[in-house]
Amino acid sequence: MGNSNNRHVVPNPNGGWDVRAPGADRASAHLPTQAGATDRARQIVTNLGGGEVRIHGRNGQIRDSDTVRPGNDPHPPTDKK
Repeated sequence: MGNSNNRHVVPNPNGGWDVRAPGADRASAHLPTQAGATDRARQIVTNLGGGEVRIHGRNGQIRDSDTVRPGNDPHPPTDKK
């Protein structure tokens, strides 16, 4: 089933953006902008101990993913900035 710490930022059919846990019936948060929802999803995942934030486009497809530490990034960056 995956990590319950993960969150998805998805468009709400009535406007705005929702933060949802995988398989959840209700949103964890609803915000007017995708950027605001993404920030809130990162806060939630950080408070839960790390995981993945998956950001969906208006078409519903995942367009970006962000690992929140101490999550397990399957493809960590090779450069160490």
